[in-house]
Amino acid sequence: MNGLDRSPAISLWRDRRFARFWAGNSVSQFGDRITELALPLIAISALNASANQVAWLTALIWTPNLLAIFLGAWVDHQARKRRLMILADLLRAAVLLSLPAAYMLGAVTLTHLYAVALLTGAAGVLFNTAYPPFFVQLVPRASYVDANSKLSASRSASYVAGPAIGGALVQALTAPVAIVVDALTFLASAVMIGRVSVEEQPTAATGTAAASLLRRAREGLAFVVRHPVLRAGLGCAATVNFFTFVAGSGLIVLFASRSLGLSAGVIGIALGAGATGALLGAVSAPAISRRFGVGRGIVVGAVLFPAPIAIAAAADGPLWLRAGALAAAEFLSGFGVMLFDVNLNSLQAAVIPDRMRSRVAGAYSTINYGIRPVGAIVGGLLATLIGLRSTLLIAATGGALSLLWLLPSPIPRIRSLARNNTADTVDDADDDNRPVPR
Repeated sequence: MNGLDRSPAISLWRDRRFARFWAGNSVSQFGDRITELALPLIAISALNASANQVAWLTALIWTPNLLAIFLGAWVDHQARKRRLMILADLLRAAVLLSLPAAYMLGAVTLTHLYAVALLTGAAGVLFNTAYPPFFVQLVPRASYVDANSKLSASRSASYVAGPAIGGALVQALTAPVAIVVDALTFLASAVMIGRVSVEEQPTAATGTAAASLLRRAREGLAFVVRHPVLRAGLGCAATVNFFTFVAGSGLIVLFASRSLGLSAGVIGIALGAGATGALLGAVSAPAISRRFGVGRGIVVGAVLFPAPIAIAAAADGPLWLRAGALAAAEFLSGFGVMLFDVNLNSLQAAVIPDRMRSRVAGAYSTINYGIRPVGAIVGGLLATLIGLRSTLLIAATGGALSLLWLLPSPIPRIRSLARNNTADTVDDADDDNRPVPR
């Protein structure tokens, strides 16, 4: 099992396989920022869509995650995970290219946009559930944190520069044509992954070979619930996501505009500061985990991600102070989420056995991403009932309390991903088909 790899950390930039995958992933991340801007602009400008109709575009992109637990169970029994990732990229490219084609024919409809959102979201779930087994075959165990840091850094960089690039392309080419660029980035990603050779492990049967999809999905969820590290990590992540979506970027923007009296330009600068905080957090995460430990990095990130929302909520005084408070909140929150994600993703990769990776990823996605729309709905209701400022303070407090999932777990005591630091008994229990100890 790759999870038992004891090879020392190496410079991943010298690893051509990782460099190719990183390049393809980074290009597609920048492409995503274009589509995030262009897709709603098509609905607004070409179809005169209402705010509710535009909101449904975002909802439909997330909706396939509710079925991720079943898709992950299916993916785990497929021998060629890399091919599934390539297929997901090609599907996203094809679906996106249907939009400019329909636009040139004058045939774009709202139903078409909804279908694009739903299908690209489903392809994204396929990619994400096939990715964990691919990752552990590509990256040595000792380099998990470094690899996740590099991948997260390029994602954060796409949020810094991506919107500006996307805006320029939309203005120069129109939104439907700009989407061609995103489609090409997925084709580039497919080509890059196709050039990455990994020795994929044969699928291991659990029980009978004809085990039902539902049974395999239950096994994935049960494994997460029984595993002390995964259970605490999922509980913490889902709690943080619920409360940060209670605040939501929409409510924060509304609060900044109406309550703080900030202009659109100042709000944009503040949100950009958050993206630079995330970039710094992704780059700094390996050094912080080496100095203080992977587990402590997760604990600090779990608090630092949601808590700064309270800084923005408490902002008052002159314009520079209100704007500075919003920028500081976004910067610290961006730093915190990367510290949390890089370390937690690396720890999960270290403790999940190969045969369960896609099932666990599916169970995680169903709960962790499925809770986000619920948080957004609750946030809207709270803002209506008690006001924006109080809602943001509740989000900051509730999100910080996600720490309570971590404190009783083994996570705070884990210093590194070396074998003797990451709950050996769990891996051994899985290899011997024994129950995982609570």
